[in-house]
Amino acid sequence: MDRANKYSFIEPKKSPVFYGYVILFFGTIGVLASIPGQTVGVSVFTDPVKDALGLTRNQFSNAYMIGTLSSSLLIGSAGKWFDIYGSRFVAFFAALLLGFSLILCSFSVNISETFSLLFNIQSWFVPFTVMTMLFFLIRFSGQGVITMASRNMIMLWFDKNRGKVNSISSIAVSLGFSISPIVFSYLIDNYGWEKSWQILALCLLTFSIFIMQFYRDKPEDFNLIPDGFSANKQDSNKISVKRDFTLTEAKKTRAFWIIGFILAFNSFFITGFTFHVVSIFESQGFPKSQAIAVFVPISIIAIIVSTLCNILSDYIKHRIYILLMIISGFLASFGLLFLSEMIGVYLLILGCGVLGGLFAVVNAVTWPKYFGRKHLGAITGKVMSFLVVASAIAPTIFSYSYSSLGTYEFISLINMMFLTVLFIGFFKVKNPQ
Repeated sequence: MDRANKYSFIEPKKSPVFYGYVILFFGTIGVLASIPGQTVGVSVFTDPVKDALGLTRNQFSNAYMIGTLSSSLLIGSAGKWFDIYGSRFVAFFAALLLGFSLILCSFSVNISETFSLLFNIQSWFVPFTVMTMLFFLIRFSGQGVITMASRNMIMLWFDKNRGKVNSISSIAVSLGFSISPIVFSYLIDNYGWEKSWQILALCLLTFSIFIMQFYRDKPEDFNLIPDGFSANKQDSNKISVKRDFTLTEAKKTRAFWIIGFILAFNSFFITGFTFHVVSIFESQGFPKSQAIAVFVPISIIAIIVSTLCNILSDYIKHRIYILLMIISGFLASFGLLFLSEMIGVYLLILGCGVLGGLFAVVNAVTWPKYFGRKHLGAITGKVMSFLVVASAIAPTIFSYSYSSLGTYEFISLINMMFLTVLFIGFFKVKNPQ
């Protein structure tokens, strides 16, 4: 058995349909499998876990931040592992690690008590340290590695139809992320937070078997090429010839930094806003129900924008998407600044919706289009470290802005200064190809 098909009974070349569509299905599930390690998945467990461990909200949030920041230091290396070992093995071990980490999380109280007795330390610092280490594991494996490996794998199997395929995946991922808090909350209410994490761990460990069976690194390993043509046929010349940039070469281009930073801005703003959405709206006199309700129109706008722009991405230049992300960032920031007025609410919803929809396109389709496929893991792994850092510091910066200055308007001012720099830098951005 060749290395590309090792440990699997599945033969992509014998598939009745182009195997890329199988990759699309399981790769999308792979992104959804990362939810327990994503902010939206962790936040549901915040209150019951911190109370069980005897931690304050600030202590729990700081453990989350330190663990997430620490994980960003290794995500760049994970991207290189993707290029060397392929999506199948990287995603497989990441799923195992995330599942194992969730099991440890379910026993976090027992682990903390054991260390307290062992070292004779009766302090909040023990559970704080335990959760910091566990957050490092679940954020690294969940938000970082599984997401990157699964998304990149889908992109490697398509070229001309990359945008259309990503639109399908993006819709499924958006819906999955939207309903996950409801599902996780149901599990916690019926089984408790410990068993809920164990149930999720069992799902991940089971899915790791499917990863080994169905994930495949690239179509060329099976005498196929992206989009379903045979490498033996003349159709192979339909795939555009591209220069494959190394990470070092990519970092020398303006496009890498402008795109990376606008994606990081999205991660920063959306994470901080989501974490403090109730407080943000209450500070302007809105009730909790209205604060939560904004996610419905934001999600609808994001799905529409993502679907439309993914399809169009196969035909138009991606510079327009970068510009639109910067503009939507300004809209969201102005909305936060003038949230006391209804126009501010509308701007915030529109800005976040468009920003989220374009993020799904740019973060998946633009990288292989601009920098090629050979070193995609190293390049996207580096960018993923930007996103993880941004998402780690966002809740704390939002929190200190309100606790120290009594308002979230300071965030808007920082955002607009940052976006102005990106806007100026945008005009010299071009496709490195």
